[in-house]
Amino acid sequence: MNTQFKAKFLNHLNQRKKGDKGFTLIELLVVIIIIGILAAIALPAFLNQANKAKQSEAKQYVGSLMRAQQAYYLEKSSFTSDVNVLGRPVASDTDNYTYPMVITAPGTVTETINITGKNKATKPSLKSYIGGVALAVIPATSETTTGALLCEATGPNTTPTPLTQANIAPPAGTPTCSAGTVKVGT
Repeated sequence: MNTQFKAKFLNHLNQRKKGDKGFTLIELLVVIIIIGILAAIALPAFLNQANKAKQSEAKQYVGSLMRAQQAYYLEKSSFTSDVNVLGRPVASDTDNYTYPMVITAPGTVTETINITGKNKATKPSLKSYIGGVALAVIPATSETTTGALLCEATGPNTTPTPLTQANIAPPAGTPTCSAGTVKVGT
């Protein structure tokens, strides 16, 4: 081949290479690694927010049950364990929790909100909640009213100890949660 032709051909190929646009394999790998690191940081935060939303469901539902019990007591001067009488303000069973209601002592209703057995294995990071409604005496006037207390289990996948009249409406002092739980609302 002619040397002048070879030089022109190589020059043409060299000019053509400069005009080609694209990414090298190294550049693509660096971008993929950066995206992977960002995803690894964001995913746990996202999952934590999803669990908080599920737990918020439980807090809202048990609060609704307690308010319904207080309204029932205002009308009938007694508590009930029949959820149909309350007009059940919430579903009795959801994907994340079940909502049984138990009368623990005369004049006291405790709604225990626990993770259902079917979900303990699949949702081990959810916390349990327990709420209660009880009669309370206002010390200054000696009038009777209802007191309410909502407690959250200190760890996930644990069942809280039932509340008592002394927890919800102590003769003197503020309501306190039972062992293994912390107060989240009254």
